[in-house]
Amino acid sequence: MFSKHKKKKSRRRRLTPSREPPAPENPPTESVGALKCVEGAPRRSRVIEVAGLQRDAAAITRLPRLSWKHFLRNLKVGEIDQVCLITTAVPLNSVKVEERLSRPKNAEPKLTREERFAAQSWKALRNSGNPVYDTAREFADIFPEKVSAELPADRGVRHKIDITPETKY
Repeated sequence: MFSKHKKKKSRRRRLTPSREPPAPENPPTESVGALKCVEGAPRRSRVIEVAGLQRDAAAITRLPRLSWKHFLRNLKVGEIDQVCLITTAVPLNSVKVEERLSRPKNAEPKLTREERFAAQSWKALRNSGNPVYDTAREFADIFPEKVSAELPADRGVRHKIDITPETKY
């Protein structure tokens, strides 16, 4: 027999971003000089008008939240007029950052590194009496002391890889 109970339709609740309180009629605006830098394009500077910048952390944290999903959707639709990025007021010194990142603390000292490189020089190889010296010296242009900006001389050797059908590697 049939049941007298009706099935309830499940309703999906649509999530909407929290709405910000109505803005005053004429929000205070501030002129900000901006430098737009797009990689591969010439640098262009322009002045933009920014409505009511928040200056303190308490005011910034009270601003309405917007998820990334809604942000991207609203940006594509054109509902977002401006986006402000909060950055540090102190400019970074890129030279100091590069120096700190280029040499880790546990790297070998400069003197030890120079000694190791000197032990691998042509002079050290010749003085060691190693029979490889003559063969290696024949290809000295491939192993130069300083790397040149151009390719070494062509020796007529060509490498070719033949891949046969139905092979994995």
